[in-house]
Amino acid sequence: MPAWRGLRIGAALVACMALPAAAQGTRADYDRAAGLRARFQGKVFRDRVTPHWLGGDRFWYRVDLPGGASETWLVDARTGKKSAYTPGAVAALPPGDGLRARPVQGLRSRDGGAETEIVFENRTQGPVRLAWVDGEGTRREYGTVPPGGTHRQHTYAGHAWLALAADGKALAGFVAEGATAKAVVTGAAPVPEPARPERPARAERRGPRGGQSPDGKWAAFRKEHNLWLRDTATGQERALTTHGTADRFLDEPLLWSPDSRKLVARRTVPAQEHKVYLVESSPKDQLQPKLHTLDYLKPGDRVAVSKPALFDVAEAREIPIADTLFPNPWSISQVRWQPDSRRFTFLYNQRGHQVLRVIGVDAATGEAKPIVDEQSPTFIDYAGKSFSHYADETRELLWMSERDGWNHLYLYDTQTGRVKNPITRGPWTVRGVDRVDEKKRQVWFRAGGVDPKQDPYYIHYCRVNFDGTGLVRLTRGDGTHTVDYSPDGRYLIDTYSRVDLPPVTELRRAEDGELVAELERADASALLSAGWKAPERFTAKARDGKTDIYGVLFRPTNFDPRKKYPVIEDIYAGPQSAFVPKAFQPLHGPQGLAELGFIVVKIDGMGTSHRSKAFHDVAWKNLGDAGLPDRILWMQAAAKKDPALDLTRVGVYGVSAGGQNSLRALLAHPEFYKVGVSACGCHDNRMDKIWWNELWMGWPVGPHYDEQSNVTQAHRLQGKLLLIVGEMDTNVDPASTMQVVNALVKADKDFDLLVAPGAGHGMGGAYGARRMQDFFVRNLLGVEPRREAAGSTVGGESR
Repeated sequence: MPAWRGLRIGAALVACMALPAAAQGTRADYDRAAGLRARFQGKVFRDRVTPHWLGGDRFWYRVDLPGGASETWLVDARTGKKSAYTPGAVAALPPGDGLRARPVQGLRSRDGGAETEIVFENRTQGPVRLAWVDGEGTRREYGTVPPGGTHRQHTYAGHAWLALAADGKALAGFVAEGATAKAVVTGAAPVPEPARPERPARAERRGPRGGQSPDGKWAAFRKEHNLWLRDTATGQERALTTHGTADRFLDEPLLWSPDSRKLVARRTVPAQEHKVYLVESSPKDQLQPKLHTLDYLKPGDRVAVSKPALFDVAEAREIPIADTLFPNPWSISQVRWQPDSRRFTFLYNQRGHQVLRVIGVDAATGEAKPIVDEQSPTFIDYAGKSFSHYADETRELLWMSERDGWNHLYLYDTQTGRVKNPITRGPWTVRGVDRVDEKKRQVWFRAGGVDPKQDPYYIHYCRVNFDGTGLVRLTRGDGTHTVDYSPDGRYLIDTYSRVDLPPVTELRRAEDGELVAELERADASALLSAGWKAPERFTAKARDGKTDIYGVLFRPTNFDPRKKYPVIEDIYAGPQSAFVPKAFQPLHGPQGLAELGFIVVKIDGMGTSHRSKAFHDVAWKNLGDAGLPDRILWMQAAAKKDPALDLTRVGVYGVSAGGQNSLRALLAHPEFYKVGVSACGCHDNRMDKIWWNELWMGWPVGPHYDEQSNVTQAHRLQGKLLLIVGEMDTNVDPASTMQVVNALVKADKDFDLLVAPGAGHGMGGAYGARRMQDFFVRNLLGVEPRREAAGSTVGGESR
């Protein structure tokens, strides 16, 4: 098994491939780009270890080898000793390791990692419906796999998927890994919940929700906009409220106190109605167009306002609660009762997302007091950096906050609202919590930047005590990590990789993180022999001259260091995450574009997430910035190191927020960016979905929305622009693109437009992707796309 030593920019691999350079933008280049997946797939072996624990300290796993062969190993976890198994030594081995089926109950996506794929294989007798499960547990269906069929689904590492029967019953759950993997759906009973959950719920709710009271004497229900009670013994009903209307009503959920004496509901004023209309020009089932209508709130719209209402059941009266601490809610959530019924708490997220409070309400008096009062002069990232866990026995709360400039955990006394101590601290970030052990008073979590010698975006797994002592790093290798714990939690299978390092899998002890044994080191020799070129990691300073900006470069596999190559940036500057790939994959999306004769780069500039609060705050009311000053400096530093990068010919492309960013690059920095492709862009943040835009651009809507709109800045266009929009985009209102079109027409600017009939949110399908490629070839290479290069040699083969 060959050792892997990592890859250096432009050195060993170029010499290894020794392929002659060809003319750029030719038919041969397009053919080679289209053939990359077939050329590179199935060329990496020993890259996945799926443990099958046998109880105690033993597990087995299987690894794939070239030629369809495989090895099966039995491991003693105490010593790391491996013993080869002969066929039949382990009963009922599945046909090849793939993604491990997960419990369907509580399955949720975590923050998306590297782009990857799941190949679903339907071994049931009926169709299987596929559904992505977001971080809140909401399902979104993506298609159907026929009996005996397969389906290749694009996704991101850490994203959760459900396989559903035709009737909607969950058959299996899967979580995507860093590399493409198979998910076999057999129709067997779903995997039961593990004894130790992988992820805690965001907020535990205590007390029955609606229906009967805990003592069984009462049933609460809504009727005619009011709250009613039914005596379960007599059937007699009575109204707790009488003034509810369609514009102001009592709403669910209804939450009983454990002693059945109190009830919490929500008094709600509904949101305004805002419809978005889409015309499907070419429906498959009829000749005439179809009109589709969506409920779609936009920034500045009136949102639904709910506030808690407390009722004394025995006295059939409402206990008033002054809303001084929660005057303008974006949301009221995580409503829960204390076990002693003396108080209930809830999470108040104020509109504008600069105030986030945990509020406790006295059940006898209705007096509201803050337990946590989180305030920020910019934004509080409630969507990506929130965690709370109540430890009722000790009257404590674990809480996530960026108050010290980094995302960390704090321990609160829930009775006094006092911070007892930080649980984590330092110039690094908590990326997520996997487990809270109240008995041992320990938190198991994921961290970024915890190793100052490594890329701060790499995920490491850690454990720490409630009092902030005893921090243990469970993972060590230089790369981004995924972990699979043993059922008893005593061991972990740690797999780490980088874009230039195939996966390494280790067995470690969960007690101290110490290495027991290296189980596998992926064999990528066949991938190298096929001419694969690793993405190249590069770091340069940001606009402040101090902060490191991280990115990668993708070069064509026939790269010639003596030539000059146009540079294209694949941009997405959404503040909700970071987007430069970190884990190994045999093929990343930008490689196909690079193959046509470009160097493609992907960069995380200031304003994206997972770094310091100051780094993230650059996006505040400033999405038009898109980190572009940092990106330009990064490319200039890369070109200084490698003159093959031709910065007189720079292009940029992106989808959604990336579509907004790519057009903004042309408008704000025409001296640098010359050619752009913008697909389904949210070009004016007043035209896009309410939650995403108000979180980063703030509320109320102010003049900064107008200034940063690509519509109001469209007259500044100097470069070449291709706009792509799907007429059936339900994510970003297609009118956002058409308003840019209108502004460009009024400014008498030349541009190209592709409206994709029937297409949703994206690049416009395969046709749109090809048009994007052609646009860059014409405008950066200066040649007609896919022209024949008679007699030329491409990849060492004569055409």
